[in-house]
Amino acid sequence: MNAAGPLDRLRGLLKQQELDALFVSTPENRRYLSGFDGSAGCLIITQSDAILATDFRYVEQAGRQAPDYRVVRTGVESKWFPTLLSELGVRRVGFEAQDLTVAQYNQLTESLGKGNGVSLVPTQGMAERLRAVKTPEERGLIQRAIDAADTAFSRVVSTMRPGITEQELAWELEKAMRELGAEKMSFDIIVAAGPNGALPHHHPSERVIRTGEPVVIDMGARYQGYCSDMTRTVVLGDGGETFRRVFDTVLAAQETAIAAVEAGMTGEQADSLARRVIQEAGYGDNFGHGLGHGVGLAVHEFPRLGLRSADVLEEGMVFTIEPGVYLSGWGGVRIEDMVVLEGGRAGVLTRAPKKEKAGE
Repeated sequence: MNAAGPLDRLRGLLKQQELDALFVSTPENRRYLSGFDGSAGCLIITQSDAILATDFRYVEQAGRQAPDYRVVRTGVESKWFPTLLSELGVRRVGFEAQDLTVAQYNQLTESLGKGNGVSLVPTQGMAERLRAVKTPEERGLIQRAIDAADTAFSRVVSTMRPGITEQELAWELEKAMRELGAEKMSFDIIVAAGPNGALPHHHPSERVIRTGEPVVIDMGARYQGYCSDMTRTVVLGDGGETFRRVFDTVLAAQETAIAAVEAGMTGEQADSLARRVIQEAGYGDNFGHGLGHGVGLAVHEFPRLGLRSADVLEEGMVFTIEPGVYLSGWGGVRIEDMVVLEGGRAGVLTRAPKKEKAGE
């Protein structure tokens, strides 16, 4: 990825916030701004300099992946940090408050010492907001990740039979995604059968999947760093009246939101589109999470679609729409697609079928 565009926009934000530099520690932001995907390192960005500081393990890799950056080798101690800031002549240095731990912050401030004239200033979401609007190249990579998950889901669920465990089904889905080109999973796969489906983030267990019970499957692939995220709820055989009622409610809520969401809405306004449908069906107290979230280099990123979210949806943003209803003791239904805002409206990227019958 060419770092010039993001760097220019970030430098504009630095000027607005009267910062001389930004210390970037979040791995996804580091990769987005520089192209470097090593597991250790940080960026220091000023109006005229772009520096990637990393240890000896990654110096050569950093030089190859981040040609627009000056690579600085760090040591065991933090002396490189004050030395570099002194060389750059910066005074107000922003840091990513959502990522830097207290211990790391203390280490940096101790390395600077007293009377150096440098102030470390907390910032929130500067690079994350840049990442929210996806380039055509990014969207292509995201679509590859989506396609791997979609195909894996259809392939595996069509062969589901009673007696398979949640863990076995999760493993079959992971194997299929890897065979289809995924470098890894976006997150640990969720397979939640029967009453376990009432737990939105249930970890697959040795529970056997039985005929007639809902099975929530939440899965995603990662391709060249970019994530996908999709959820389907299926049943082996006849799920009964409760399943049909809940499934139809969730599907109607999702379809309503996809049809009506548009650029310029806040995350809260988008959330209300689906929440209203679920409330009118009598399940308002059983939809306890937000409608969706951005997806890109991280599986959960800006914007957030949910109650009290003031995040504004913009053209080119990629995010999920995933209403759900969860009934303790019975199970749950969640249906999740990824969409992109194009021409002000939501275009659905996920292609996996939403039919509720598995094994067909």
